[in-house]
Amino acid sequence: MKPKQIKISEKTNLYIKWDDDSESLIPLKYLRDECPCASCKGETVLLKTYIPAKAGELSQEAYKVKNIQQVGGYAVQLTWGDGHSTGIYTWEYLKQLSGDQDSGKGHDYEKML
Repeated sequence: MKPKQIKISEKTNLYIKWDDDSESLIPLKYLRDECPCASCKGETVLLKTYIPAKAGELSQEAYKVKNIQQVGGYAVQLTWGDGHSTGIYTWEYLKQLSGDQDSGKGHDYEKML
């Protein structure tokens, strides 16, 4: 599944129109809080695991999107108002966030085995 359109809606949501004509509306706050980058969620490299410390409260500026850039044919990279831009949101991850947002489910880092 791929998006046909991605845009910021009402300055508070990411709107996605998918190629099957379904739509997703993901709050920017939830999207930023679930940033998939290593500094936010952690990673395992060469059997060494990095789990970041819990971040403090972010400013309101951190929840504003300054830029959306497509990465290949599989994801977007968002640049946030505070300059953070290392998270790459795959289409699958965006679809998952869209489904999980109502429950407020967090996507914590899971150690690779």
